Amino acid sequence: MSVRNVGIIGIGSYTPPKVVTNSDLEKMVDTSDEWIVTRTGIKERRIAESDVATSDLSFEAAKMALASANLSPKDIDLIIVATVTPDMLFPATACILQDKLGAECPGFDLSAGCSGLIYALSVGAQFVANGTYNNVLVVGAEVLSKITDWQDRSTCVLFGDGASAIVLGPVERGGFRSFVLGADGSGGKLLELPAGGSRLPASYETVSQRLHYIKMNGREVFKFAVKIMGEAALEAIEKAGLTPSDIDLFIPHQANIRIIESAAERLKLSMDRVFINLDRYGNTSSASVGIALHEALLSGRIREGNRVVMVGFGAGLTWGACVLEW
Repeated sequence: MSVRNVGIIGIGSYTPPKVVTNSDLEKMVDTSDEWIVTRTGIKERRIAESDVATSDLSFEAAKMALASANLSPKDIDLIIVATVTPDMLFPATACILQDKLGAECPGFDLSAGCSGLIYALSVGAQFVANGTYNNVLVVGAEVLSKITDWQDRSTCVLFGDGASAIVLGPVERGGFRSFVLGADGSGGKLLELPAGGSRLPASYETVSQRLHYIKMNGREVFKFAVKIMGEAALEAIEKAGLTPSDIDLFIPHQANIRIIESAAERLKLSMDRVFINLDRYGNTSSASVGIALHEALLSGRIREGNRVVMVGFGAGLTWGACVLEW
């Protein structure tokens, strides 16, 4: 059986209209704009309204991606939604999205933290490469504001809401050249949402102890990210038979400017070859890389034939990277 080249044939993204600035956060917790910008690079983030769920953001991004691919919902063969903030534990947000779109295809969710989109692209690409499906809709979407503790100044300054959607399909030239995925479950406790699952089901105690919010050991996650982002990107580049000098644009997970700068230094890439938008959106988890890819394309930073490296890291602990020829 021949293996087909797989590329991106459509892309879209969506962020809620509501903007929360660092100045707004100064009124909520003991923090400052200078402190947030210096340590993270974030200036503002988008926050969904109380009645908006992950499937709603996904729907907006998916409509844009389908229009970009000149496809109708009926043309989609599979939907994969990468998220840590599903509408509910079940049914899968992918199935809710399928119904919203009017698609007629299988769908499932994938949970790999902020690495989720890279994981989902890797899985989706295999269905297209082996000929099982032609058009796979991959969505990375989060409403992190719903699981953020707005009383915890160490985490509430970091996160935002958003969605990205990518249509994968067979292409004659270019496409994905490599994928690298990894996980280290021994670091799971460093970044978690403790309650709400079968280990700690919702109870008066879990709610009163604020265990339904993100808990993060920031120092240890930072150390992990600084090490793994550069390593994963380099491994993906080498797996594609390339060197860092062959890369036209580096699109990292938008979590922290210092982590991004460290990865760029590891790859010996000047910052003008790195795409950054975390100053406007903060960390949108699995939506992050896709939103950045879409904005890079819209702003003319990516042209036909360009080689792009995307890399993410997140809860699990997980990491993922890929090389894409546009």
